[in-house]
Amino acid sequence: MSNESGPDKPKIIIDSDWKSQAQAEKEKLAEAEAKTAGGTRAGGAAGGAGGAGGLPPADFHTLVGMLATQAVMYLGGVMDKRTGHAIFDPEYAYHMIGLLGVLEEKTRGNLSKDEADDLTAVLHELRARYVELAQAVAKSGGLEGGGRAAAGAASVQL
Repeated sequence: MSNESGPDKPKIIIDSDWKSQAQAEKEKLAEAEAKTAGGTRAGGAAGGAGGAGGLPPADFHTLVGMLATQAVMYLGGVMDKRTGHAIFDPEYAYHMIGLLGVLEEKTRGNLSKDEADDLTAVLHELRARYVELAQAVAKSGGLEGGGRAAAGAASVQL
């Protein structure tokens, strides 16, 4: 049994190269992020990105990106791994877009030009996509099963 090397015995193949590839990709991303930051951020809690946890910086652009990503997800931009279908919930998308609108309203006059332009562009794109999808849902007769999600899609008032 110790000298068995027949075709029935499974072989274990260890791919340790993926670790070095992942590390190289992390380093490339860190370099790219450092170039885009341009050294404008001061060190400290807000600028401590890319550390052991690999978290993005805690800044305005990250906050806008986080809320926008959730809105895009609920507008069908992300596939559910369990079902293989796009995640589509217009009520939650509407809520996320609304939160970005509140953020725009409450920070008006207190943002840098870059931050204000970023937020305006993100809101414009998300609102346009929401209206487009809401019209498509209304044209097709609503969502399967109706309910609050279909009603939320029909009431477009951003």
